[in-house]
Amino acid sequence: MDLPVPALHPAFQIRARIDAPQDYGPTRAGHRRVVPILGGEASGEIEGEILPGGADWQLILPDGSFEVDCRYSARTTSGSLVYLQVKGVRTGEPAVLERLARGEDVAPEEYYFRTAIHLETSAPELRHLERAIYVASCARQVDEVRYTAYRVS
Repeated sequence: MDLPVPALHPAFQIRARIDAPQDYGPTRAGHRRVVPILGGEASGEIEGEILPGGADWQLILPDGSFEVDCRYSARTTSGSLVYLQVKGVRTGEPAVLERLARGEDVAPEEYYFRTAIHLETSAPELRHLERAIYVASCARQVDEVRYTAYRVS
């Protein structure tokens, strides 16, 4: 029996404005940084604003890669709330990772930044978002993170 081959379908885009990272240094979990989310925009299947107050709780691995664990909310243009949890990895050549760590703008094709997104909402018109798996291609800039999320068929 042949199983369906998954395909990717563009679903939504996120632009999240971020504050300067808070560097906690080495902890028992690893080198911890927290990057506050200041706000932003969502477009596509989620239309609205990214609310301030979320953050990315990052772990910096010994090779300079990052484990991403980002949690934040969006309010749609109709007033519905959507909770997004984004987990993934940002990695690349050491020199590129050092440039990113210093806050420099680096072209997204110079490093690997991919995530999986889990969504929750009580809005009936958005419930379909909870019944799918999403992956994203992401980019980190000086004061924002942006990504395109793809629904996996």
